Amino acid sequence: MRRMHLKTEVQVFKKEEMEKAEQALLEAALQACDQAYAPYSDFRVGVALSLDNGHIVKGANQENAAYPMCICAEPVALSNAKMAFPAAKILTMAIRIKSGRQKISEPAAPCGACRQMISEYESRQQAPITLLLQAEEGEVYKIEGIENLLPLSFNGTFLT
Repeated sequence: MRRMHLKTEVQVFKKEEMEKAEQALLEAALQACDQAYAPYSDFRVGVALSLDNGHIVKGANQENAAYPMCICAEPVALSNAKMAFPAAKILTMAIRIKSGRQKISEPAAPCGACRQMISEYESRQQAPITLLLQAEEGEVYKIEGIENLLPLSFNGTFLT
């Protein structure tokens, strides 16, 4: 037997320590929270993507009374970006959360399905995506590439 040690690296910042472009992207993600449709949970997720062509594309979660049919904010933003700018690479994904029921000050990471989708986009564009995670307020988690959140990921190389 042998052991493997998997390492996750997360940089933690105060928002004011971030670069101005990153601060603006985080603000755009918070604004995207207002476009969420969350009548059942009142848990809003907003995403803003920074593309290599200079554009910012947003997405927000969309709930449904039949919960399995809900759509997370991350695939909404990723799909919007691919449809609007098919050749653009995603450089940074800012994810913000806010709740109408409680004050949340700790960032929330993407769910497993969204991590897999982000991994697929990184594979497709052959470049990592920087993730910025923040609640409505509080610290910002900066993660360089999805492998820090999804080690041992399943990818297309298993299917060839």
